[in-house]
Amino acid sequence: MVKTTQKTASIEHLSNDKGVISALAFDQRGALKRMMAKHQSDEPTIEQIEQLKVLVSEELTQYASSILLDPEYGLPASEARNKECGLLLAYEKTGYDVNAKGRLPDCLVEWSAKRLKEQGANAVKFLLYYDVDDAEEINIQKKAYIERIGSECVAEDIPFFLEVLTYDDNIPDNSSLEFAKVKPRKVNEAMKLFSEDRFNVDVLKVEVPVNMKYVEGFTDGEVAYSKEEAAQYFKDQDASTKLPYIYLSAGVSAELFQETLKFAHDAGAQFNGVLCGRATWAGAVQVYIEKGEEAARQWLRTTGFKNIDELNKVLETTATSWKERV
Repeated sequence: MVKTTQKTASIEHLSNDKGVISALAFDQRGALKRMMAKHQSDEPTIEQIEQLKVLVSEELTQYASSILLDPEYGLPASEARNKECGLLLAYEKTGYDVNAKGRLPDCLVEWSAKRLKEQGANAVKFLLYYDVDDAEEINIQKKAYIERIGSECVAEDIPFFLEVLTYDDNIPDNSSLEFAKVKPRKVNEAMKLFSEDRFNVDVLKVEVPVNMKYVEGFTDGEVAYSKEEAAQYFKDQDASTKLPYIYLSAGVSAELFQETLKFAHDAGAQFNGVLCGRATWAGAVQVYIEKGEEAARQWLRTTGFKNIDELNKVLETTATSWKERV
């Protein structure tokens, strides 16, 4: 797909000088509320959520090429970011309706690609739950939904980052050995599908194709894949798209995420960066709730900085420029 001059410039603004996207993800809403609620008896307030996002933005965007925020609680944080740091804004509602089958997508109703662009976004991000094995009547709705967002982004000449999270309704636990065995096909086939021109996706934000906790050599327990099998799944993933793609951290520890990126690179995956969230800032949540703003700021300046700095160093030797895929 030929990128427009404006889209190319926008993705460049989201990348570092080597063409690698080293982005910080802090568009969590439901998940963040649950994390905060573990450490306090009251419901987290809007002010608490906004303030924590501002803190993370102020302290860590000087080390990231871009930050992903949500327009519900993240706009103050977008203003507080380092101005060299690019901005992605999320377009989806948080979570999904657990009472309806299919984890159907839903936009934030008071937002549009145009409005996100007017807020200073360099790109629109949308999260889609997708199971290639789900019923066709479910998946056709999802395809149509992504086509609409893709068309909106074309009309506004703004890059479209599609985040795809896989699942299986028959396997309730995504961290289980059972899901680990079916995950590679689900991840790689979904990537292949949404790389089609009709969706107008510019960059894919994806899971790694295996659960590293079940890879031989990375676990003391049950094994779902040998190292060779896992490496082949990464190779297959790379071959499944011509689009630039970046990895999400999926809430694993900073150490495991860094080891995963090294493994992906050694397997031959030509990924183009990361959108890394909880692996960088998760530890600040408890500190912020229990000890307050200054203690959280101190945590971000020490442990938070260490997490993002080590990740950036890993990216220097593992990630490739997205320009090579365009």
